[in-house]
Amino acid sequence: MEFLLQPLTLLTFFPILGVLVILFMNSEMKNAIRWVALVTSLLTFGISLWVFSMFSASNPDLQLEAKYPWIHVAGWNIYYYLAVDGLSVLLVLLTAFLTPISILSTWTAVEERVKDFMLFFLLLEVGMTGVFLAQDLFLFYIFWEFTLVPMYFLIGIWGGPRRVYAAIKFFLYTMAGSILMLLAIIYLGIKADTFNLPTMLVRLPDLYATGAITAGTQMFLFLAFTAAFAIKVPMWPLHSWLPDAHVEAPTAGSVILAGVLLKMGTYGFLRFNIPLFPNAAIQAAPWIALFATIGIIYGAAVSFAQADVKKLVAYSSVSHLGFVMLGLFALNAEGVAGAILQMVNHGLSTGALFLLIGMIYEQTHTREIKVYGGLWKITPIFGTIMLIASLSSMGLPGLNGFVGEFTILLGAFGSKAIGSPWFAGISAIGVIMAAIYILYMFQKVFLGPAGEVTHHHELKDLNWREILTVVPLVIFMFWIGLYPKPFFDILAPAVEKLLSALPL
Repeated sequence: MEFLLQPLTLLTFFPILGVLVILFMNSEMKNAIRWVALVTSLLTFGISLWVFSMFSASNPDLQLEAKYPWIHVAGWNIYYYLAVDGLSVLLVLLTAFLTPISILSTWTAVEERVKDFMLFFLLLEVGMTGVFLAQDLFLFYIFWEFTLVPMYFLIGIWGGPRRVYAAIKFFLYTMAGSILMLLAIIYLGIKADTFNLPTMLVRLPDLYATGAITAGTQMFLFLAFTAAFAIKVPMWPLHSWLPDAHVEAPTAGSVILAGVLLKMGTYGFLRFNIPLFPNAAIQAAPWIALFATIGIIYGAAVSFAQADVKKLVAYSSVSHLGFVMLGLFALNAEGVAGAILQMVNHGLSTGALFLLIGMIYEQTHTREIKVYGGLWKITPIFGTIMLIASLSSMGLPGLNGFVGEFTILLGAFGSKAIGSPWFAGISAIGVIMAAIYILYMFQKVFLGPAGEVTHHHELKDLNWREILTVVPLVIFMFWIGLYPKPFFDILAPAVEKLLSALPL
């Protein structure tokens, strides 16, 4: 009983309760199933706030630990080990925050197999939360792989015309990188067993002290983990699965994919690559910065070329996550804190854009930019919220996107690890390019002469449910944009501890 009532265990597995209830419900009770899923996710969000109330921002160490022996066989000491610190707490809150919003967005968008959809969505929340809380490498890997299954079915069953292709591509890309990470985890476990050390993660630095892991081996391990995380981010040139997955996924799937699943990759670099392989991380920093900068410019340029508004936002994620990677491997306080905050910012702004695109798609059944036009006069509430989300995404001062990108560029400019201010200078061009493609999209869709869609559809403005879905995101866009200090205060101690262990 103590195990089940431990706060982080309760937070991680509470959605299973909703899964069990839905399993015994009649498939025809669609509204009742939706309400059970929504209430379950809202209660999970409440538990996350309870966890946060017990979290001490001034403490840089792992907190609220749940650590129990799990698999002790053949010398392997694997633990069920959950904990939270300043590096992960905001991402845990973001996951619990976006899940009920995503479920609420499906109220009229998902009509077929509602029961199965909600089961997979709640299971996905379990996996995502577990990824951000797991502190044992083996447990982390299980949660990491677990998220593939529900997301695969969400895309493959409820997605667009090319949904099976997109789902398989998503699954294969992610699985390919994960296999290399698994091999690295097994290698570390064998070394821990050889030197009679406790769990392969908690005391991993001891392996370096014994000389069991040389500098060359450390780089190979770093690259093995990088393969899994870089695909998930996704970093250029490993990004080609993302636009297909976003475009074909249902709206709720796109929101959670952009808002949380991509952050699992950047979080992996933050939680494992940097602290476990510090020398390799410093050596790789200029190369990571190079690929991140290319991704920023490439993602922005390809976004401008898109005719499909959802694909435009999908490619913008490649650009935005490039900023996150640049900040992480600046390996200084400004860059890393800005990168973590930008993970949250991207979840809010891009999540809102996908929600709004899904809402207009429900009425028009098209996402072609050229057929829109003049929507502002017909749907002023929709236009206003879309404008705020667009300005947030392009990094307008006063909104959340600016705070994260500015801090990242500040960190990258003065980074010893990256070694050149040119990466920051070139990346700053990506901010200008973002303004170009975002404003171009907004002008075509909302301003100017009425388009084909406007003439042939009796469009309705957002209803109360749709407004309720996006307003919480807008509130946080302004909060972080105007007063980011509380968020940086949460991050600062843990970031300082992380960087103090690097031999810079």
